[in-house]
Amino acid sequence: MPASPTMDPAIDPALVRRLIAAQFPEWAGLPVRAVDSAGTDNAMYRLGDDLAVRLPKAEWTEGQAEKERYWLPRLAPHLTLPVPEPVGHGVPGEGFERPWTVYRWLDGDDAYDAPITDLAHAAVELGRFGVSLRAADATGGPRSFRGGPVTDWEKGAMAPAIAALGADGTLAAAAVTEAWEAVLRLPRWRGAPVWVHADLLPGNLLTRDGRLHAVIDFGGLGTGDPACDMMAAWSLLTADTRPLFREASRVDDATWARGRGWALCWGVVTEAYYREKNPVLASVAHRTHVEALADFP
Repeated sequence: MPASPTMDPAIDPALVRRLIAAQFPEWAGLPVRAVDSAGTDNAMYRLGDDLAVRLPKAEWTEGQAEKERYWLPRLAPHLTLPVPEPVGHGVPGEGFERPWTVYRWLDGDDAYDAPITDLAHAAVELGRFGVSLRAADATGGPRSFRGGPVTDWEKGAMAPAIAALGADGTLAAAAVTEAWEAVLRLPRWRGAPVWVHADLLPGNLLTRDGRLHAVIDFGGLGTGDPACDMMAAWSLLTADTRPLFREASRVDDATWARGRGWALCWGVVTEAYYREKNPVLASVAHRTHVEALADFP
């Protein structure tokens, strides 16, 4: 479930310039521009035309930078869509006490700010991407924070979130509770752990000319049940394009059902938590649980 991060003060262009000058003098002097994002884990800055700097915002994101630097170069050759390429390993300094990373800039806009217009293409390509990710050797991979049952993630937050959103008419509490109870009866994943992205939300998908172009933000990368990566069916896609994603994803009925449960739970809990703190993310969450609920029998 969403964490309450302890934020670092003064993550701003001046800090990025100091870090770059101290640790990567070859890039000192390149212009630094903030990249707008509703993401809760990291701050992103563009460095010149070809690079991006990513700094963890909160204590609970520690370890993500090192994980991405180690695993992304190993996974990227097997994946069907472009992913971030780490090119610089930043260490604590200049008053910033967390590891940070410089990446090659990936061209495009996130799918929240620049919505995908060709959803049929996106459904197929995102499904194929998931297949390629799950096919990669997962030996030694860390467990994803969404790699287990959805109840391991929500930790009892679903019921109060339903009550809170139901009280103001944001959702139909009785219908959502009935659907949630059906999710709790689903059998658990019994297969071997596979790689999952774990956060395939519109803000983590890049578009170009209205089409899906790349997948970013692998902070949740890890191994476990592939159901969490099915959430894109309800956070991004529509009733007529979901079947394309399902077919391209090559998952069984049980995994699809667990993915729908993830979409319902993530959407409700996240909207309840972020509706005042992060309205953009809350709007994505609202769409996700509304679409998921409509798909329950």
